Amino acid sequence: MKLPDGMRENERFPEPIITPTTKADEGHDMNISKEEIIRQGIVSEEDYAIIEDWTRRLFARGQEIAAKQGLILVDTKYEFGKRDGKCYLIDEIHTPDSSRYFYAGGYEEKLAKGEPQKQLSKEFVRQWLIEHDFMNEPGQTLPEITDEYAESVSDRYIELYEHITGEKFDKAAEDGDIAARIEKNVKGCLAELKRN
Repeated sequence: MKLPDGMRENERFPEPIITPTTKADEGHDMNISKEEIIRQGIVSEEDYAIIEDWTRRLFARGQEIAAKQGLILVDTKYEFGKRDGKCYLIDEIHTPDSSRYFYAGGYEEKLAKGEPQKQLSKEFVRQWLIEHDFMNEPGQTLPEITDEYAESVSDRYIELYEHITGEKFDKAAEDGDIAARIEKNVKGCLAELKRN
């Protein structure tokens, strides 16, 4: 994929780019081109056109929502599947596990100075793991995650939730019925999506 000349780290592309991957038998996702996906019959040309259209529209909507909250949706991952001949968007979208956000305030100044952007994503967890000599390679043991560190991760995820939704996050009581709470929240979200 040819990228524009002279781009700086963390600079926006003129247009978002799509970099497809597919599930490998083991380990991480495998990079693959649109042409190779179609050639291998992983996805038909018609289905790929649908998925590409959805990807562009979802990303544009995600950027719009983020901008209203003072954030920039930098990049994200969408997962698609097919069932009974129909394409589906699967898995979560625009969460810190699938996306990176920069704070809009200060973005241009940091870019001009070549400084790292202030961001909200799971990248800080990845960096912590690397600092503790864990690269998710065979034979490695996950480092101990202290309660203090787990709480700091929770706080960062709450920060992202509050920025994206514009709402205060209320921690539920630990002794509550978690399954009932999840069901209630998913049903509420689905109802909201149908209204929009």
